[in-house]
Amino acid sequence: MLCAGGALVGVINILLGAGGGILAVPILKKSGLTQKQAQANAVAVILPLTIISFIIYIKKEYVNFFDSLWIIPFSVLGGLLGTFIFRKLSSAVLKKAFGAFMIWAGIRMLWKL
Repeated sequence: MLCAGGALVGVINILLGAGGGILAVPILKKSGLTQKQAQANAVAVILPLTIISFIIYIKKEYVNFFDSLWIIPFSVLGGLLGTFIFRKLSSAVLKKAFGAFMIWAGIRMLWKL
């Protein structure tokens, strides 16, 4: 079951350009990790998938570095801020925030169909 879940994480990440990490968290929790461990490990799982996606998108000429250059420094700052906040929050709060984000993202995507 976990192997199938891992494969699904890869497919979703490649097809949607994101979302694999969101799917990885519940799969990792099912394997016995805490909320914090699952979220941290999801980042480790997504790193190689992101590299593979990037290579595929470069080869297909979907990536224009100049289009995304402006967002990189802000993403790095957001990542550092998120790491600081992550360390301060309990697993219970992270679980609720994760669930709320998934609901918000799902509703937002449904409205944009």
